[in-house]
Formats: sequence, structure tokens, C-alpha cells
Amino acid sequence: MNRLATERSPYLRHAADQKIRWYPWCDEAFEKARQEDKPLFLSSGAVWCHWCHVMAKESFFDEEAAQILNDHFISIKLDRDERPEIDRRYQKAVSAMGAGGGWPLTVFLTPDRKPFFGGTYFPPEDVYGRPGFKKVLRAVIELYRTKRDEVSRYTDELMAFIRPGALPLGEVSTALLDTALRGMGSLFDPQNGGFGTAPKFPAPGALGFLLNRFFFAREEGVGLMVRKTLTAMAKGGFHDQLRGGFHRYSVDASWTVPHFEKMADDNAWLLRNYSDACSVFGDGYFREVARGIIAFTVAVLSDPDGGFYANQDADVTPDDEGGYFTWTEEEFRDALPAGEYEVLSLHLLHERGATHHDPSRKVLFVAAEPKEIAARTGRQEEEIREIITRGKEKLLQARDRRKAPFVDSTLYTSLNGMFITAYLKAFRVLGEEWIRDFALKSLHRTLREHRTGGVLLHTAGVKALLDDHIYLIEALHAAYEETGDTAWLTEADGLMEHCLERFWDASEGGFFDAETEVLGVRLKGMEDIPHPSANAVGIPLLLSLADATGKEKYRDYAGKALHAFAAQAGDFGVHAGSYFSAVDAYFSLLTLTVEASPGSALARAALDAFRPYKSIVYRGDTGRVIPCSRDACYEPVESPGTLRTILTAGK
Repeated sequence: MNRLATERSPYLRHAADQKIRWYPWCDEAFEKARQEDKPLFLSSGAVWCHWCHVMAKESFFDEEAAQILNDHFISIKLDRDERPEIDRRYQKAVSAMGAGGGWPLTVFLTPDRKPFFGGTYFPPEDVYGRPGFKKVLRAVIELYRTKRDEVSRYTDELMAFIRPGALPLGEVSTALLDTALRGMGSLFDPQNGGFGTAPKFPAPGALGFLLNRFFFAREEGVGLMVRKTLTAMAKGGFHDQLRGGFHRYSVDASWTVPHFEKMADDNAWLLRNYSDACSVFGDGYFREVARGIIAFTVAVLSDPDGGFYANQDADVTPDDEGGYFTWTEEEFRDALPAGEYEVLSLHLLHERGATHHDPSRKVLFVAAEPKEIAARTGRQEEEIREIITRGKEKLLQARDRRKAPFVDSTLYTSLNGMFITAYLKAFRVLGEEWIRDFALKSLHRTLREHRTGGVLLHTAGVKALLDDHIYLIEALHAAYEETGDTAWLTEADGLMEHCLERFWDASEGGFFDAETEVLGVRLKGMEDIPHPSANAVGIPLLLSLADATGKEKYRDYAGKALHAFAAQAGDFGVHAGSYFSAVDAYFSLLTLTVEASPGSALARAALDAFRPYKSIVYRGDTGRVIPCSRDACYEPVESPGTLRTILTAGK
């Protein structure tokens, strides 16, 4: 019997009509495997994952493969978004086998939950150098039947490999910032923006760190890395030119052709990058990109009653990779009047946007700017801009008539925390009150629905992890700063105390990813994979909460966390961007004691004037703001204009 029909996860429910006798992740499955002396087959994936759908269509609906699984295995389907802590450990194990990682993740387990063989996507038959799924199943059956002792020894070795060793403590100084800048500079792609080669991910943690460093030092090379990358991403097909928002990553170096799924975490953090870049560079284009991310979330990734959804799938069907987002020449021409087609085809439709699987379908990207099109067509640039605006509206209307990819409307605490904070920060730049109001409504809903009897949940029925706690604390703290309501601060303080009690590593410092061992392991990391690390985000949060609550122990914990990861941070480079921001915050945090009513001109100046690593504390109402750094306080400021000047000066 397939047991997935009643699961909350849409990814699991999508497999409910397969003939495989799937179990969700549960003790019952492992007990049955033990009773029947069978290995387990675990498939971990997500509803947004193109190759998960492909493998399902090719291999899981194959009757022979289903029969082999039903006769010789106990099969478990896992949603990696719902249970990231389980997926994370098996990813490490499969990587240790030399099989890479990613989704779908295919793992074979003993009844005591230990992995002994795995990989990612397996086609039904041998092709492209990959072994066929049915061949793999038969080989695993034979291995498990004839070499049980060898399997047992190998599983023990694998589990020992993924169990982390002690971290060497490192020195924390501003020299780490210089090391980080050099490392990121060496990976920067000056032609296309971004870091490294294809495939390219946006690295919002690194971009945030570089943007903040540029604010203080005004080094043109650092500013160039940020501006080039943000502009290239926004002009490319990696950015949805019609609806707004960003896809998950680019398959090429030039940000032209993306992998088409759209993720909440990517868009939340990029919203922060573009909002901050608008403030630092005064660039109206970055403002419009930020506004477009919000427009996308309103249309696709949010609930009118509050709350942010998890993701939008890449495809409508496994055979239609990116079909919803891409255009044939005929479709593009049919959607536009002749005059608009002439301009829009020059602007957005180009051979470089051809998809690898179907060159007739093209990703839209900015192939020519309005000024260039005006020169080529003999029209005025302003007229070209107006035509582009009208034409994009018509193209979006035409696309909206297509069947859209599935949206996972699951509300995850971690993702909602990210987006709530991003919305509150974007409100400071965009100034539209509904953005702030929706963020606060979403925060109320998250607390109402995801906290039961004092226990925080990741989503309904699943206990919260470190990410859920840290990103929700950040949202609560942002709500306190925005409103001055101490109830939000009290909530943030209580959750941080819980984090320190349940997740803190008392021997080495830093937070574990889960309250207790999962598969016999507790993991602790600071790398951004791909969104900013909860450990790194937690450090400036601890510093800000120390200011707001007066609990000096929070500052001590922040220092211990910094030391815990300092020795390994350089090895992660771009992927440690958020940690380097935490180091920067440790030395650069400016505390503003706002002795003015929230919402007053002075309080708004303290909030809205951009300065990295700024902490707001409300105390009384004497009509002044007192700035303090690590070891000094400065003259109180009573003028909103003077305060803005001080904050934006980069000192």
C-alpha cells in the first residue's frame, strides 16, 4: 500500500498514485525492514526539482522497477524541504561515496538507518554513462544478500566520516575581512559578474558582505564586484523579466539561461541585496528590481492572509523544462502588435537565450538597452522605454494564460522569517506602508500557527530546527526596530534563550542544526549553502539583543561563535560571506539609542538611513538619538537631517 496520500507535503502526495509501496519517513518503515530483513530505498527530493519529476516519470512509474522495489526493499519518500536535517546527513554520506550530491537523492539504507550505497538521478536503463535504475536495484539486492558483513563495516565507516570532528579555534580580527576580500576578488568574474564559472548561484551572503565593505571603505574594486553582479543578474534570464523575482541558479556563466524553479529563500535574500544596493549606490534600477521581487511574491509566493509560500516549480510537466517561462519566436510575435514586436524582440529575444533541450524556446533577457534600440530604429529613447513597458505587460498577460507551474504553499517558519525581515528592510527603502503591514501580519500568523504549547514548529507536525529559530528571531528583532513594540523584543529574547539552551555547543561554541542527534549526528556549520548560514546570522543578532536587552552574556556568546568558525572560514570563501559579515559587525556595530517615539521623524531617520551593522534600541522620549560603538558613545543627535548625514557618511 502506498501511504503518501494523506501526507501534508505536496511532494509526497504527488507520489501517492505510484505503484511503489512508499512510506513517509517514519519508525514503522525501519521496523518493517528489520522484521523482513530487507534494505531500505530512500528517495529525497522536492516539488520544485525538475530531475525528481523526471526520475519519477521514467523510473518510479516503471512497473518492473516498482515490482523490484516492492519485493526486495522498503521504500521511503522524503521531502527535503520538510525534513532538511535528514536530507543534509544523507547528502554528506552520498558525497563521501564519491557520487556527488543534489536532488533527487537516492540512498540505500540498512534497517538501522545507515547508508551503504547511493547517488542522485538514475535513468531507467543505462544511458549517458549512468547505470540504469533497475540494474542498480538488482546490484544492491545482490550486495545486501551476499556481503552483509562488508556492508555493515562500510556503513560504520561512512557514519564516522560524516560525524564532525573538533573544530580548531581561530583568531578573530579585522584581518579576516581583508582575507575574505582577496578570496572573493580572486573568484570574481569581471566579464559576467558573479563568482566562479557555470553553474552560477547568486551568493547573497557574499554580496551583502561586499556591499557593506564598500560602504565603509569605498574601494572601487569592491563596489564594482557588487554592481556588476547585481546588474548582470538582473539583466539576465536568471531574473524573470516579466513577473519579477529570480530563478534558483544560472546554468551558464552569463546569467542567461536559468534552472527555472523559484525559491523563497533566494528571493528573500536578494530582496535585501537589491534594497541595500539601492541605498548605497543610489541606483533607481536596483530599486525597481527590489520592487519586482515584491511584486512576484505578491502574485505567486504569498497568502493574502499573511505568510510566504516555499517555492514555485520549474516545470508544468517533466517533459516541459521551463516551458512556462520561455518563448518561441511565433509565441512572442503573436503576443505583440507589430510595432511593439520590433522593439521587444530586440530588447528581450536573442539566440543566446536558447534552451539546451529545445533551441526553439528562448529565455528572455536584456539583449539590447533602450538607448541602443533607439539608435537602431531611429526612435526616441523615451518612446522605446514606453513601448517596452507596454509590451512587457502584454507578454505577461499572454504568459499568464498558460498553465503555470505548481506552487508549494507550505508555510515554513524559516522561510517566513527570512521574507518578513526582507520586507521590513525593503520598506525602509521603498516606503510603501503595505509592505511593512504585510510583514507584520505574516509574523503574527507564523507565531499563531507554528508555535504550539511553547514549542516552535518548522511546519505543521515537524519540530523546528536552528534555521527556524534564528530567522524567526531576526524577524522579531526587525519588527521591534520598526515599531518600537517591546512585545516583539520579548519574543525574540525568549526564543534566543531557547536557542542557547537547546542548540548551543557548550564545548566549542556555535549552534548545532538540530536540538538532538539526527541519525546519530549533530552538525554545526557556518557556510552559506545557499542562503546565509543561521550560525552566521545569529552572531549579529546576539550583539543586537545584548544592546536591546542589556544581557551581556549574548555578547559573550557572539564572541565564542566567531572564534568557533574563524579557523575554517577562509576555506569557504564566497560561501562564508555571512560569517565575514558577522566578523565585520563585531567590530563595526553602531548602537543607536533612540529616545524618541517610534514613527517620529527622528526615529524614522535612525531606521531609514542606511548603515551596515546598525542596532536600534528604544529608551524614553527626550527627542534625541545617542550613537555608541564598541568602546565609545558620541554626542546626542536631535536633528533627523544631521542623523542621516552621520549614518550615511560611512564612518
